[in-house]
Formats: sequence, C-alpha cells, structure tokens
Amino acid sequence: MASRDPARPNVLLILSDDQGPWALGCAGNHEIRTPHLDALAGRGVRFSRFFCTSPVCSPARASLFTGRLPSQHGVHDWLAYHHAGHTGLDFLEGQPLFTDLLADAGYRLGLSGKWHLGANDRPRRGFVHWYAHESGGGPYCGAPMYRNGTRVAEPGYLTDALADDAEAFLTTQADAPEPFYLSLHFTAPHKPWRGQHPKQYTDMYRDCAFETCPQPPAHPWQPLDPDGAAVGGEPDTREALIGYFAATTAMDAAIGRVLASLERHSLTESTLVIFTSDNGFNAGHHGIWGKGNGTFPQNMYDSSVMVPFLVAQPGRIPGGRTQAELLSQYDVLPTLVDYLALDSAPATYSADGHAADRTDLPGRSFTDLLDGSTPRPRPGLPTATEPERDRVVVYDEYGPVRMIRTADWKYVHRYPHGPHELYDLEVR
Repeated sequence: MASRDPARPNVLLILSDDQGPWALGCAGNHEIRTPHLDALAGRGVRFSRFFCTSPVCSPARASLFTGRLPSQHGVHDWLAYHHAGHTGLDFLEGQPLFTDLLADAGYRLGLSGKWHLGANDRPRRGFVHWYAHESGGGPYCGAPMYRNGTRVAEPGYLTDALADDAEAFLTTQADAPEPFYLSLHFTAPHKPWRGQHPKQYTDMYRDCAFETCPQPPAHPWQPLDPDGAAVGGEPDTREALIGYFAATTAMDAAIGRVLASLERHSLTESTLVIFTSDNGFNAGHHGIWGKGNGTFPQNMYDSSVMVPFLVAQPGRIPGGRTQAELLSQYDVLPTLVDYLALDSAPATYSADGHAADRTDLPGRSFTDLLDGSTPRPRPGLPTATEPERDRVVVYDEYGPVRMIRTADWKYVHRYPHGPHELYDLEVR
C-alpha cells in the first residue's frame, strides 16, 4: 500500500497561484478565511520569510522543481499560451527535477492542476497520472485540461475539480505498493475574479472592509489596461478583492477535502504535506495590483517575492511553530533529498535517459528546521549550519532585474539603466 512508513513518507505538494504572504489567517490576516490551512500550520511549521526566486509564474515554478535560479534553468518570464500549451516546448527538457529523483526512488507521481512550464499536454518523466491545465490561466469554469494526453473540457468549478481529481488519485494510490507523490496545483487565487467564484464564498466578503489590503494611490510604475484598470487587477477594485478572497477560501475548502482524504486512508502521519505559492501578490499593497510584473520596471517588493510556506507531517515534524529564517524555492530540492533520504544526487537527463551529476545548485537543506535533525551532507547538495544562516543571502531574478536580500538589507539592481534601490530593513 502507499507508504505507511513515516521515515519514507508520501509527498503532497499543494501549490497556489499568485497568493501573497499576507493572504492567510495564520499569517495574521483577520479578514480572510482559511481554516484548513490555518489548521495545517498548527500541525506543522509556518515559514514567515520564504521567497520565490522570481515574482512571476513560470520562472518561479521552474526554480521550485529544479532547485536552480532563472539564469540557470532559462525560464525568465511567464509562458504565454502558444508557448505553454500542446504546441509549446518543454522548457525544462534535459534538466533534472526533484520529481525525477522521486521517480528514481520508486515513487508513483501524479499532477492535478497547473503546470505552466511548457508541453502541458504530455506527462513529465515518471508521472503515472497527469491532469494538467492546457495553458496557465483563464476562466474557472470550462477550463481546458489534458488528462494523460487527451484534451478534455472541465465543465465545473476548476478548484473543486482539481480537488476531486486529487482525491481520486489518493484513493487509487492508497492500495499501491509504492509511496506516492502528488502535485496539486490550483489556479486560485489568480484572476479572473469577478463572476468566477461560487456565491457561498463571495457572500462571505460582501461586507468585508478589506483593511488588510490597503489601497494607496497607484504606484507611479503601475501601468494601466486599455479599460483603465491597473495591469494585474480589474476595473472594480472592491469586486476584485471579493473575488480574490473568495477564490482563496474556496481553495482552502478544497484543500480541506484532500487532507480529509489522507486521514480516511490512514495516510496523515506517513505523508509530508507542503503548501506554498508560485509567487506573491500585492492586491493594492504599495499601490500595485499584480506581482513583479505589476509595475514597469518590475518590482521586488516583499509582497511580490515572499510566499506562504507551510510544512506538516504529524509525528515527525513538531507542530505549532513559526520559523523566521530566510529561505527560498531553490532550497526545496536539497531539503526533499535530505528529508526523504533519497540516494540520487541531482542529475541532468539527456534524451536517452542517461544522467550526469550537477553541482551548481544554490540551495541548501533546511531539514533541521523541520524535524530538528542534523542535515545529512550529500554530494553536490550544500547544507547550512546556524552561523551560516546569520549571513544568508536570498537571490531573486526577473528578466534584467536582480535582488539580493538579507535579514537587514535589500538591494535591487535594474540593468542597464536602473533605477536601483537599497533598503535598510531595520529602519522603522
């Protein structure tokens, strides 16, 4: 049956789309309703300063799976439909993903949701189940999908359909002899918002003051759509906020169903659950609607480059903790290799499937922050001791823009003309 061994756990990665670090109840937002994610944080660890590698969809997703920066993996911006769908390239071809390492270790892999890294119509190496969005976004009802290579239309509300698909995958894997890995990638709470989400969720926010989403005057770099709306937003700001919050709460309810399915199959204690987002989102913070590309030139505000990050495995990861160490998406691959005790070092796969070791990974394992253990050194996978964490630098990239950030300082460099920015983050 699917792994019942906490030392060799199944893995459930839940990925939201455009979720700001502020958009969780457990992060201190008293207006948004995310009871299931709040409970997940209570059973595990919430990382309060976790960064994406690029404040836009595709580069951040590529970094999450490869453990590499955009300048290394080559995906520098979001992939438009004609690049992301069935006619598109596989932008990660020949590059090792942590899913390759899981497949090599005998895991059965599944995807339910948004891939957005090219070649969405066909399963990646090692995946036995592939239910992928045709492109990277669009309406929440009638979404174009690919199920194991066949194009289908999803008539229902996509957030619920993805949860249904995930539950079905868990049911089939519960009796399989191998451990499973499931990528559950929601399109929520990405736009569109108005008229897209069930009334039961939008009604929750009809009287909301949205104090947690300040709406200062538009940022001077915020471009406008032809209809006058801020790029990344919608013409009616209040309706957009209602839709954004409703999309998040609907996703939370769907996640609750999937976590309940783990419990029904007695898989909770033997499944590592990770929840995060591809990139942040502003929703009015700093006078911006959008993320890094909500302004031109691109911005590197924390609300764009920070993301929620929750991890839980009851019985192995002590719960109810918040960690403030600076971590990044490129740290996930070495952490999974370490935490799961995978034997394979990252490899580059050629067309014939042969592998060659790579040692150019910028990340390091944070297993010790999860379960209190000492990270196990592995070839090509750097780890960190506590003194090294005091000097940690987080890197972000978006096109010609670079950001480096420590706990106290942030520098943003825009090649070739600027403007450049230096922030003393300790000044209040």
